[in-house]
Amino acid sequence: MSFWKSYLQGPIWALYFIFIHALALPLEAQQLGVPETTVLTISSDRLYSDSAFGQRILREIEAEGTLLADENERIVAELSREEKELTEKRAEMPADEFRPLAEAFDSKVQSHRDGQRAKLDALARRSDEAQQLFFEMIQPVLIELLRDSGATVIIERSSVFLSSDRTDVTEIAIGRINAAIGDGSALEKNGDQ
Repeated sequence: MSFWKSYLQGPIWALYFIFIHALALPLEAQQLGVPETTVLTISSDRLYSDSAFGQRILREIEAEGTLLADENERIVAELSREEKELTEKRAEMPADEFRPLAEAFDSKVQSHRDGQRAKLDALARRSDEAQQLFFEMIQPVLIELLRDSGATVIIERSSVFLSSDRTDVTEIAIGRINAAIGDGSALEKNGDQ
């Protein structure tokens, strides 16, 4: 009988070990605050806009946009004043003398318009580049989140037709990203040096 007892204990202990280990993986994932599932969903828009990094960039872009709008208003006021003066001169000047002044003014208006458009384009590019940098910087955080949950994939939430809310790890990811990179200003300064 002792032979059978020791013979059965080997497989029983192996099953017991596998059972305990299988229970420990979901428990470990739950203790880390992530759901135990093979598929996670995330809202990349919220990930960016609700993170400290994204909020800092949005504030900076908004501030620069406000400065650009103020500058544009000032330029428009100056050009309106010049146009009024030019209109008054038109009544006093022969057409052949007025035409070069009008053409110069039109050229000046176009130059200011092109300059302002270029500044707006640069601001939009800066926003796009910051967003691209953000997603490059957070990749290790998302990989760690995948590992901690035991998931094999993270899918964009807006691309999913139907899923449980418990698969959405956007809030967890934002918390981890904020802990890892903060608002990103220190990382950007270190990259400049």
